[in-house]
Amino acid sequence: MSTYAIIETGGQQLRVEPGRFYNIRHFASINASSFEKNTKILIYRVLMIRRESDINIGHPWLKGAIVKGRILHPCLEKKITIYKMIAKKKIRRKLGYRQKSTRFLVDSIFLNGEEIN
Repeated sequence: MSTYAIIETGGQQLRVEPGRFYNIRHFASINASSFEKNTKILIYRVLMIRRESDINIGHPWLKGAIVKGRILHPCLEKKITIYKMIAKKKIRRKLGYRQKSTRFLVDSIFLNGEEIN
């Protein structure tokens, strides 16, 4: 059984494991201009932690639970194409954009001051 945590960040909930990296749309507490390589971050919005067969669930968040990580680099997602067509009016519009995101690496998960591995 693996150890993981479910966190809330960027308007979504993620299942994170130590040693893996994830793409997040945005961090509410960090400005986009302050993204630098190896910037350490702490995430306190931890919804659930599982270690082996023990599960801790918060209401809404766990008290004393912290996910420590660091920012690897800002990046852009794949381009999304939006095509809008009105058939009888001969109107066609093609738009596209790339969502900005940040890649971060989860270093460790802490619960009540002790590291969970």
